[in-house]
Amino acid sequence: PAFDVVNGEKADISVNMYEDINIITGALKLYFRDLPIPLITYDAYPKFIESAKIMDPDEQLETLHEALKLLPPAHCETLRYLMAHLKRVTLHEKENLMNAENLGIVFGPTLMRSPELDAMAALNDIRYQRLVVELLIKNEDILF
Repeated sequence: PAFDVVNGEKADISVNMYEDINIITGALKLYFRDLPIPLITYDAYPKFIESAKIMDPDEQLETLHEALKLLPPAHCETLRYLMAHLKRVTLHEKENLMNAENLGIVFGPTLMRSPELDAMAALNDIRYQRLVVELLIKNEDILF
């Protein structure tokens, strides 16, 4: 496997280079966490959170699809690419214990940062952030 680097060169992230996969996943999470504007932008954030609160599955996916349209094209494409790869990770959940819910727990707060400065409100959103990422992974084939 290789990461595309901005200048087009490939970074070797194979097991030959890094035996511990946590080094790669940690770097990936750090990259997304350090973006000045989160992958799921502050403007789109409320719509994504709203989708996670909807109980009807069809309406939930429709609202999630509307939320995706609020993202800049580069953000949406990066999110699509990431969700497709995370879905592949779930294919090996018996070995790696990483199902869509666990990946949502890990990546939710990394990909979505609350525009809310109130710590309690932001903390309350964590369960919805997890659910948003879980839904994006499980439905990436129909959402993107």
